[in-house]
Amino acid sequence: MALAADLGGAPTRLLPMTRHHIEAVAAIEQVSQTHPWSRRMFEDCLDAGYSGWVLEAEGPAVVAFAVNSLAMDDAHLLNLAVAPTARRGGLARRLLDHVLTQARAAEAQRVLLEVRESNGAAVGLYADAGFRLLARRRGYYPAAGGRREDALVMVCALADGVGGGA
Repeated sequence: MALAADLGGAPTRLLPMTRHHIEAVAAIEQVSQTHPWSRRMFEDCLDAGYSGWVLEAEGPAVVAFAVNSLAMDDAHLLNLAVAPTARRGGLARRLLDHVLTQARAAEAQRVLLEVRESNGAAVGLYADAGFRLLARRRGYYPAAGGRREDALVMVCALADGVGGGA
């Protein structure tokens, strides 16, 4: 399975992630994160029954993915990334909207996520989709030079009166 080189406005298909997609998903992860998940982490998520989604362009080429879990009334967005050459085209928002729709269908009350404080594009995406700051996890993420970076815990309430305070 190929990694997208350039979409050029080409249509994409939203598909459930399978083991068939993991090589391409892991490749996107490697170029998107400073401390990427391993292939095994994606396999473990699928084995645990978490939901995974891919956007696939012609080729077929995976251009974006998301992984989320559902436990009781909470959905948790664990990972979302778009291939560098496919960014700024609305694919992350399309995947995020799908995760929110699936969480509502599963009767989740809210969706939670952690995001690096330094990832301004992602923080903006989540805020535009209705997420708000819930908490800060100090030193949550590994960073360059052996340092640690804070995570912002964000929440999107799917039902009135749910979500927690900021």
